[in-house]
Amino acid sequence: MPQIKTARGPEFSRIVSVAGHRGSRVVDNEEMCTYIDSSDEWIRQRTGIVERRWAAEEETPLAMAVSAGSKAIGRAGIRPEQIGTLIISTVSHFQQTPSLAVHVARELGLNDPAAWDISAACAGFCYAVGQADAIVRSGLSEHVLVIGVEKLSELTDLKDRGTAFLFADGAGAVVIGPSDEPAIGPTVWGSDGEQASVIDVASWEANAAHPKITMDGRSVFKWATTHIAEKTKEALAAAGLTAGDLDVFIPHQANNRITDSMLRHLGLPDSVVVSRDITHMGNSSAASVPLAMEALLESGEATSGQTALTIGFGAGLVYAGQVVRLP
Repeated sequence: MPQIKTARGPEFSRIVSVAGHRGSRVVDNEEMCTYIDSSDEWIRQRTGIVERRWAAEEETPLAMAVSAGSKAIGRAGIRPEQIGTLIISTVSHFQQTPSLAVHVARELGLNDPAAWDISAACAGFCYAVGQADAIVRSGLSEHVLVIGVEKLSELTDLKDRGTAFLFADGAGAVVIGPSDEPAIGPTVWGSDGEQASVIDVASWEANAAHPKITMDGRSVFKWATTHIAEKTKEALAAAGLTAGDLDVFIPHQANNRITDSMLRHLGLPDSVVVSRDITHMGNSSAASVPLAMEALLESGEATSGQTALTIGFGAGLVYAGQVVRLP
């Protein structure tokens, strides 16, 4: 039999750059309480959210993804044509095909890239990082652009007192390329389809307007503070590290009480920087982790080269996480 040649690439990959785009409109809790019967104090106590960012009409998922992606490429110091693969995670692209990724690739001026969307909700960015790491190390592409983008304000039911105050709009992007040393740990990921109805968006066919998000918040909270908290430990172990080795923890920005529970479960030292980007951003689903990463680096709370644990979790129910070196 003839021998089939296989693709081979560098031994390691890394996040080369990170960039984001936040919805331009700031919606504070006072405004939110004009839509629902609630209070600033109640929302802060339940979630930690003080305000959230909503996109203007012209800030479409395409526009926000292009904005974040262009900045990430520029910060990586490479040309658009050097991106060989583009992966976009979104639940806000209301077209079965073609993918949002092919439109973004065109707008960014990428040169004949592999391009596709994934639907993994709030875990989607970490899912895509796992794919990008494998793609670079296999030699299929030297550089991969990963974008998480959502316009959840269009999916938000402003009459739902249990969810209306949660969601936000934005895009976060990273470029992943070759590395001389280990900089992305193994991805720990999975799903629990038995709980698929816990977070749901109605079918497009049944809705003339955009479908709306529904969520059983109590079930999500229980799942995140037990099952997902344990998966953070697995992601650390998969990278051969302990809690004491971490500099930064970047969980999906879903709820500060969930983050607090994870911290107790992990037993992280007080020296570990913990992202609380949800306070002024809200929950931006697939954009959550990269936006939080960018915010920590821009504020100086975290610095390039530090070791960070990321974890995303959401509708499906799905989860994914990995340890990374910050760009």
